[in-house]
Amino acid sequence: MSSVSVRDLRNRGGDVLARVARGEALVVTNDGAEVAELRPLPRQSLSTRQLIERRLHLPLVDPEALRADLDELLDSSL
Repeated sequence: MSSVSVRDLRNRGGDVLARVARGEALVVTNDGAEVAELRPLPRQSLSTRQLIERRLHLPLVDPEALRADLDELLDSSL
C-alpha cells in the first residue's frame, strides 16, 4: 500500500483524493509513523430501474458520423 505524508495531504489534498477516488488505498504518515488509512468507499450498485432510466436519457448516436470521426482520428495504416 502506498503512503502519503500529512504535508502532502495538506498541500496536494485534491490530488491525493483523486488517487483514492480511482481506487487506490493510501496510508497517511506523520513524521514517518503511520496514523491513518484513506481508502475508497464501496460503490453502490445501481438498480435495474436506474440503469434503464440512464439509458433512456443517452443521446442518439449517428453511426455514419461516428465512423467518419473515428476514421479522421485514427491511422488506418496500423
